[in-house]
Amino acid sequence: MTNEVLQAIAGRNSCRDFTGEPLTDAQVNALVDAALAAPSAMNAMPWHIIVITDKKLLDELDKACIDHIAATDPDTHARMKDRGGKVFYNAPCLIVIAKNNSGWATLDAGIVSQNIALAAHSMELGNVICGLARLGFEGEAGKEWTKRIQMPDGYTFAMSVCIGRANKGKDPHELNRDKVTYIN
Repeated sequence: MTNEVLQAIAGRNSCRDFTGEPLTDAQVNALVDAALAAPSAMNAMPWHIIVITDKKLLDELDKACIDHIAATDPDTHARMKDRGGKVFYNAPCLIVIAKNNSGWATLDAGIVSQNIALAAHSMELGNVICGLARLGFEGEAGKEWTKRIQMPDGYTFAMSVCIGRANKGKDPHELNRDKVTYIN
């Protein structure tokens, strides 16, 4: 059984090499609509979506994340250096999903990130769900970043998605059927 949604799910991959070409307003608006269409427990929508397309700000936040990794996790830092030394991989758009402290907020933010990733893929945009962006929001420096991106009071970083044109294509990962148990 094949349809457009299943094809998007099967074809999506994590892009870690973006051209840097800016997204159009129409593309950004479509991604925001996809994010806001995500279901949530009791329709509480415990998230706030922050779209960052300011290249200078993205580069500064990227550096803050890399500096944090360098200071705390040498293995991850080495891996990131092998990938160009960037957390956002030169993506021209970062969508940060902030969450409140309600019980289902983390799960609901994950659903939002998947909606964004699948919408981006369906629009022929590369994307990667990026949890490492959280490092920019940790510690004292993180408080400043929370202000700079206008995260609402009472919200914290949940997840982010980097989006842009991919420099090169990549095959999606292989399905691992060993990860499934059927009970009939």
